[in-house]
Amino acid sequence: VQLQASGGGLVQDGDSLRLSCTASGGTFSSYDMGWFRQAPGKEREFVSAISRSGGYAGHADSVKGRFTISRDNAKNTVYLQMNSLKPGDTAVYYCAARFRSGGSTWDSRAFRYDYWGQGTLVTVSS
Repeated sequence: VQLQASGGGLVQDGDSLRLSCTASGGTFSSYDMGWFRQAPGKEREFVSAISRSGGYAGHADSVKGRFTISRDNAKNTVYLQMNSLKPGDTAVYYCAARFRSGGSTWDSRAFRYDYWGQGTLVTVSS
């Protein structure tokens, strides 16, 4: 599975952005999807995740209420809508896919994910 993330950019404090991640080479609906981010000098951290069907989703406390993850299995794409962005959200954002043969849940642990995209940079200026 290849993942291509896009939608990053330079925005102001309080602005919104929508990230997209399009998958190819696999059956998209077989994968739970996640977004992670890595700020300069920091470790990669969980942002949001969504189950294969889209019925279950979760977010890190730091983004809860501001970010929303969604997916369109017909388009092989997962989205991350980011509202009320803050300078602390500045990071490279990565999408990731975790193959699931059954069940419906989501996971915040990076080591659970099998495939990773190349990342897209989000910079929020104050």
